[in-house]
Amino acid sequence: MTLVLASGSPRRRDLLRAGGVDPVVVPADVDETPRPHESPTDLVRRLATAKARAVAGDVVLAADTEVVRDGTVLGKPADADDAAAVLRANAGRVLTVWSGVAVVAGDTVTSSVVGSFVRFADLTDDDVAAYVATGEPLGVAGAFRIQGRGAELLAARTGCWTNVVGLPTCETARLLRPHGIALTPDDCQPAAAS
Repeated sequence: MTLVLASGSPRRRDLLRAGGVDPVVVPADVDETPRPHESPTDLVRRLATAKARAVAGDVVLAADTEVVRDGTVLGKPADADDAAAVLRANAGRVLTVWSGVAVVAGDTVTSSVVGSFVRFADLTDDDVAAYVATGEPLGVAGAFRIQGRGAELLAARTGCWTNVVGLPTCETARLLRPHGIALTPDDCQPAAAS
């Protein structure tokens, strides 16, 4: 079976490749606007499923990742000033990273949601300015990338590392297995799944 990844994220593609699966990449185009009163877990599951359904293929995989602080979905910063404001607000706080993963094969849809937690260190204005200057916090939820220099901003993490990157590979492997696709993740750490 050919796996289609309904995402343009190079990080998701790289995680799949590291696990021995080289997907065909076909980014999905869906409206990612949260619905009124939609919980973060419902949002990521709905968006992952919509992305997987929007793309044709034998087996289609999609994911959506959101970063949440005090019940608010942070989204991607609009520019460097927005990224700096988000990072200053994240300092010393615990954030939840939710990822929804969906697999569509024919008429079968399976999905799951995984949560991980990160605690930011106390950041100085110089810390924030130096990180923003790298350009790394732009275009990513919560204004940080754990797989890059953003890891230096964190004091702790609980749960699946690859979930924080954007694709919980252990849960993804479980969803792909019934379709004959063997993903071999190298980071299966405990995480909250539903």
